[in-house]
Amino acid sequence: MNQDYIQSNPWSIIEEGFDKERVKSSESLFSIGNGAMGQRANFEESYSGPTFQGSYIAGVYYPDKTRVGWWKNGYPEYFAKVLNAPNWISIDINIDGEPLDMATCTNIKNFKRELNMKEGWYRRNFIATTPNNIEIEVVATRFLSLSHDEVGAIHYQVTPLNSDIDILFKPYIDAGITNEDSNWDDKFWNTTKIVSDKNRAFIESHTMKTNFNVCTFMQAHLIHGDTLKKTPDALNQEDLSIGFEFFQKVKKGEKVSLVKYGGYTVDRNHKADRLTEAAHTALDQVSSLGFDGLLEEQQKAWAQIWEMSDIAIEGDVKAQQGIRFNIFQLNQTYTGTDSRLNIGPKGFTGEKYGGSTYWDTEAYCLPFYMATKNQEVARKLLKYRYNHLEKAIENAEKLGFTNGAALYPMVTMNGEECHNEWEITFEEIHRNGAIAYAIFNYTRYTLDYSYIPEMGLEVLIGIARFWQQRVNWSAHRNKYVMLGVTGPNEYENNANNNWYTNYLAKWCLEYTLEQLEYVEQEHPNDYKRILKKTQLGNDETGLWKKVAAHMYFPYSEEHGVYLQQDGFLDKDLIRVADLDKKERPINQHWSWDRILRSPYIKQADTLQGFYFFEDHFTSKELEKHFDFYESFTVHESSLSPCVHAIQAAKLGRMEQAYTFYLRTSRLDLDDYNKEVEEGLHITSMAGTWMSIVEGFGGMRVKDGKLCFIPQIPEQWDMYSFKLNFRDRIIKVTVTQKGAEFEINEGEALEIVVDDKPITLSP
Repeated sequence: MNQDYIQSNPWSIIEEGFDKERVKSSESLFSIGNGAMGQRANFEESYSGPTFQGSYIAGVYYPDKTRVGWWKNGYPEYFAKVLNAPNWISIDINIDGEPLDMATCTNIKNFKRELNMKEGWYRRNFIATTPNNIEIEVVATRFLSLSHDEVGAIHYQVTPLNSDIDILFKPYIDAGITNEDSNWDDKFWNTTKIVSDKNRAFIESHTMKTNFNVCTFMQAHLIHGDTLKKTPDALNQEDLSIGFEFFQKVKKGEKVSLVKYGGYTVDRNHKADRLTEAAHTALDQVSSLGFDGLLEEQQKAWAQIWEMSDIAIEGDVKAQQGIRFNIFQLNQTYTGTDSRLNIGPKGFTGEKYGGSTYWDTEAYCLPFYMATKNQEVARKLLKYRYNHLEKAIENAEKLGFTNGAALYPMVTMNGEECHNEWEITFEEIHRNGAIAYAIFNYTRYTLDYSYIPEMGLEVLIGIARFWQQRVNWSAHRNKYVMLGVTGPNEYENNANNNWYTNYLAKWCLEYTLEQLEYVEQEHPNDYKRILKKTQLGNDETGLWKKVAAHMYFPYSEEHGVYLQQDGFLDKDLIRVADLDKKERPINQHWSWDRILRSPYIKQADTLQGFYFFEDHFTSKELEKHFDFYESFTVHESSLSPCVHAIQAAKLGRMEQAYTFYLRTSRLDLDDYNKEVEEGLHITSMAGTWMSIVEGFGGMRVKDGKLCFIPQIPEQWDMYSFKLNFRDRIIKVTVTQKGAEFEINEGEALEIVVDDKPITLSP
């Protein structure tokens, strides 16, 4: 834990007291989104202190040309930047001619931020004394509408406390923005049109290179007592911005408010020449509701989300706050309504990592959306990968692979690889296996096998072809080996025979062969179509069988464990517990050379394989591997603690599992890795959900049945969650006395609890 200023609350994230040193961290923690757009919790009024400005539009990016000292053949041509979009939230405020700026105010008191997760709004209130000695109270409420996902709303209220004032509100929209980082300091946006219409303003612009057309818009009006002022007193227009001025005399103790609607229309959803027209339509819809009506809609929309996705915990407020924060951010990032979108690792909270999707989606996020939404949402995530199959084949071709071999990208926006670190882009190829595993996981959970003949089998064939070509035959070992890879543990690069990657490759080949047989028997027409399209023959599938049957796996007889990779035992095996705490996290204190030569593991690697393929190993084997590798794991990846929590719970080590759960659920709230100001760890938040459902709840799907081995941490009195399992809603409640299971919708269902069958009836 590196920070402890967020107050414990079951439904809200609350900060009290203004601290300039916390501004950027809080901008991340209080971020809001609605699946179509999102923004950091930047102040509406001017702020001259350190800040990380960020507003983002789903699916809009810029291909920033790769910048490296030495170019290597096959290198990705660009790194996809998640673009900082034109800013619509700003409202400059002058009090008796003095700008309101919290960095220059002589006194700030009663400062409070609240992110209300239950109802989906963000509020900031404070009392400020300006340099000209005027004391005012500010209450600013903001949200991004789920019902009208092109629009957000702000209600900014000011009350003078010690004198009458002249107040000037200056709401504006601004296209003169830049990203936090850029390889070449390129200009990302080109502004083409700025117009106003009464109390509405519009800026049309497009991204350079990718040519996404966007209209940024706003509407504003002022409320003072019973007076509603819709007509601005003045218009301010510059080369890249446009705004209004609303002037008002306000007596001491009176309230004055500016209501502002804003947002984006994008040519992904509208015709490029009709974006301003679409913005007018969006503003018409929300302004007819008014701020209160729109907020009421927001509260209902979030109530519906929480009805299915909430995990309730009694007896541990910090644990409760942590899981709800994770679930809230996941639902702000991806709603499942658009198959062109995916779940970015920072969501709408920052620009680090770039790209729209990593392997995190398939390995961590899909189970959450599959169980808390419905199978159609999960199917869209799989369809996203099918739609990018041709690009995955192109990615493999650039590296010299042939015959339709597919290498899915480590980072992508449109299917092209756009990650520019060599050891990850070209060596962290296990992401192919995660995509195949997601297909297996989806069909196992939903029993929707239609995805396989319609789309999935083609994906599996491309992946299998890649694995078959990626291995080498070792005459020395009389086995197939895989050289020069990086496993999930990125603190070990260019390794030979990473056990997890080799095991995934073997499993993928065998699973693809199984699905070929299934489709041939159950969907013969699709089978013929796919074989004709892929030109797959018996010689090729015979080679797949040979590779799978003769894959090499490094193993230590001395320790009785599979080795993370060749040479792991050549390292200086000093356990994490014996490291100097002042040197943690090691990625912020050690050189990269020292890290690579160390035995320290960033996240589950060998144990990731034991998580995916739990049924392939005995509990005794898991225990031996867990004890060996956990002792070298530094958990400096956000994806790490959740896997260890699940496995610790399976081993009955609930205190250890609880510790891991707290770390994964409060990773950002408590800033464990000292980096929260860069943005939140969105994709790993799904792992927090897994820690409870799969870890403490022991939920699995085995032999086609939903199974549970429920446990509860001693710190909790109760926890409960719901699952949408094959169109049946199952509620699980676990207390210190036992567990209860209810089926609220759908037909009767037989489940297995502690290895005993139970039939649930509605």
